Amino acid sequence: MDNLSSGVIKNNMSTTVAASLYQQVITSFNALETIPEPASLTAMRQTAFARFEKEGFPTVKNEEWKYTNIHSLTNKNYVLNTDVSIDDIDLSKADIPGLDAHRVVLVNGQYVLAFSSLEDEIGLVVKPIEDAHTEPNFQKHYAQHADKSDNVFVQLNTALQTAGVYISVAKNKVVQKPIHIVHVASSEASFFAQTRNLIVLEQNAEVEIVESFITLEGTANNLNNKVTEIVLNEQAKMQHYYLQVSEAASNYLHHTEIYQMQHSLYNNYNCNLPGASFVRHNINVRLDAEQVESHLYGINLTSGRQFVDNHTIVDHMRPHCESYEWYKNIPQDESTAVFNGKIFVREDAQKTNAFQQNNNMLIGDKSTVFTKPQLEIFADDVKCSHGCTMGQFDDEALFYLRARGIGEESARILLVHAFAFDVTSRFSNENVRTYVEELVAAGLEKK
Repeated sequence: MDNLSSGVIKNNMSTTVAASLYQQVITSFNALETIPEPASLTAMRQTAFARFEKEGFPTVKNEEWKYTNIHSLTNKNYVLNTDVSIDDIDLSKADIPGLDAHRVVLVNGQYVLAFSSLEDEIGLVVKPIEDAHTEPNFQKHYAQHADKSDNVFVQLNTALQTAGVYISVAKNKVVQKPIHIVHVASSEASFFAQTRNLIVLEQNAEVEIVESFITLEGTANNLNNKVTEIVLNEQAKMQHYYLQVSEAASNYLHHTEIYQMQHSLYNNYNCNLPGASFVRHNINVRLDAEQVESHLYGINLTSGRQFVDNHTIVDHMRPHCESYEWYKNIPQDESTAVFNGKIFVREDAQKTNAFQQNNNMLIGDKSTVFTKPQLEIFADDVKCSHGCTMGQFDDEALFYLRARGIGEESARILLVHAFAFDVTSRFSNENVRTYVEELVAAGLEKK
């Protein structure tokens, strides 16, 4: 990174402000010709942008976006790829008590080495995505998985990304400490950021990654389009946490694509707390070998007029695989939570064991939940189930606790903790589990 001494990171792309976001991204893409990069990457950008131009931004007429109106986000002027100031950055909002971890800091998607702390570990490679072009795993896997999805924001990201992080874990390497990636939103001007991450675990590798999203005080309205591709080779294991604790000025479009090989294990823990105005997260897991296991857990506590939409796909492509998914939504005030979970069991995926559950507790008469659990099964020798429950806050239980001398605030927290326990008890990292449970309590205490 250049110009660290002046407290500014210069982005490779020019800054553009235009009449509409669609026109902005066209102008920004044309500016990419000035960036030196391999011809293969330029070709990927061109292909992706052509697809984006053809499809445009999705509307509520699209079945996958029927509950998720992004007009208010795309009908604004943004600065694209602005220079990033690193003066006076306070990362304390991302602190997790008791967590001893490597730290990687991305400010508006750009890797800031000055705030990162990575102890040398043989077999672990962490670098800015723009410096990873010569890495074998980058050349093999970049844009080979997420871009096959039908999410047009992936195409936009592939076309425009110039920032993000590349992580590669070598064969048989067990990373000694978690890697804590802190995503920081910071700018005095409204901005639209494109962040691209690629994480590859080679055979028998293991890693735990915790991602926190924070917004610095005084940051203007911002929109973040983030794509992460994850590849787990044979017998690789990954624990992966998303902790959304940013502020109302921030809006996020996430896409996480996981490609798993034989005997690999992937666990995702997706937590959204009061803060970010808008979150849309697509998490797609492709089980493309036998004896693969995946677990997806979600806790979403929303407030105000917050909107959080989680779309998941678990695609069983081969026999003898197992998936387990459990999402819980707790919308408060006038907030909205969306869960759309799809499980596909392909014709060749015999002996599949797949479970999906979505439970919802609405707090307040104006909170909203849209839920759509789905199973599409094309094999006949499988064990698959899904379920969904919807309910209001239990006033009788609250009265029972208050009658026994427990204050209303404490009683509310106890009831919500009991509701969330099925999910939080599955967290493999005790420090993260305690942290999330405390954030849930804090989110309820604001009531």
